Amino acid sequence: MAKQIVLTPDGLKKLEDELEYLKVTGRKEIAEKIKIARGFGDLSENAEYDAAKDAQATMEERISKIEEMLKNAVVVDVDDIGTDVVGICSKVKVYDEDFEEEEIYTIVGSTEADPDSNKISDESPIGRALIGKKVGDVVSIETPGGVFELKILEISK
Repeated sequence: MAKQIVLTPDGLKKLEDELEYLKVTGRKEIAEKIKIARGFGDLSENAEYDAAKDAQATMEERISKIEEMLKNAVVVDVDDIGTDVVGICSKVKVYDEDFEEEEIYTIVGSTEADPDSNKISDESPIGRALIGKKVGDVVSIETPGGVFELKILEISK
């Protein structure tokens, strides 16, 4: 049984858009590169041809991966998300006492995680610690750098 992929509506749209681009535009671009590279002569010593074929294989692998993800996708309905308990799609304002700062994290599925944008996976140490918690709860997160605590200040959509 394949693992379910948890997606937000935005995450689903991004995957669908990427798949469409790869299937339509990406395949045409790669086919053109292969056609041009074939014109360079002997395929056994043709680096451009080898590079184009490698790019084609990588793209087809990505297409297969996205199709598999979409087949196993579970889309979270943002309207069904409450603000009493942290869940997927929740925005969580926390206070880190060690650094004396507030941070806002959005909990997303693992395929949508983007730590630079504070979108953290429900499978990450912080995400796992926050899921199911309420405002006022203090969670301990164990990381390679040590244990730290976050206090949940607010939960929103």
